[in-house]
Amino acid sequence: MSAADDLAAARDLTRTRIAALEAQVAGIVETASASSGDDEHDPEGQTIAYDRAQAQALLEGARHDLVEIDAAFARLDAGTYGVCEVCGRDIPGERLEARPSARRCVRHA
Repeated sequence: MSAADDLAAARDLTRTRIAALEAQVAGIVETASASSGDDEHDPEGQTIAYDRAQAQALLEGARHDLVEIDAAFARLDAGTYGVCEVCGRDIPGERLEARPSARRCVRHA
């Protein structure tokens, strides 16, 4: 597969992850608004606030990943994809395979 194919696959997976997390956050918010219980003192487990914060943090991370993938496409178009932004050396193929949006080699990660 080419770098463009790898990035496109990563973009598709990330968009799917974002959609799922957005639905999860919406579900948590809906549950919280429908519930009149005091989950802060529920001895059975996590609070709704904790679940919402966790899901929102994951969503924020997924959105950041999408920004990084889009930036990698821009580097691909500019001819700088696969070049470490710190040392200017090629980023090993194994790293790009594992993390297609990598900006830096392992040494400078």
